[in-house]
Amino acid sequence: MNIGETAAAAGVSAKMIRYYESIDLIKEPVRTEAGYRVYSPEDVHTLRFIGRARDLGFSIEEISSLLTLWHDRSRASADVKRIATEKIATLEAKIRELAAMVDSLRHLAENCHGDHRPDCPILTDLANPKAAAALTARPGNLANLKGIRGRRAVQADCGHESCRSALPGKQAVRAAKTR
Repeated sequence: MNIGETAAAAGVSAKMIRYYESIDLIKEPVRTEAGYRVYSPEDVHTLRFIGRARDLGFSIEEISSLLTLWHDRSRASADVKRIATEKIATLEAKIRELAAMVDSLRHLAENCHGDHRPDCPILTDLANPKAAAALTARPGNLANLKGIRGRRAVQADCGHESCRSALPGKQAVRAAKTR
């Protein structure tokens, strides 16, 4: 099977096949006298394995480890499970980070009037160096901060009217004066 046929059968591009060869993720195939690559059905199976692992978010290094374990018939399944559970933890952490980003952007979008006025809390937030600390402290995410003082301090720093209005009396006035 040539590289084009192999790519089609495995669901990856010819360029990716060459890349996987260059980093020794797959073995170099035999070549014809004219120098063309010739792949076996086992190569296609390995490329499908790599593609599925990539779809599940595994890095090249993790895929290399998984391939080694896959080819080692005396492996312990615990080794494979450890790699998978570590990936689960990494993905769950990324999901939490993305959810916090969505919450922050939603908060900003909800507080933007979206009209003819030049005031834009989204741009104000992006330009405010304190905004990065407040990203995880938007309404709905305030439980992430320890203690009521921490939550109120971030609300005061936020700069958005909806956050300041959630502050009790004197703190709201002080937050408004610092703006």
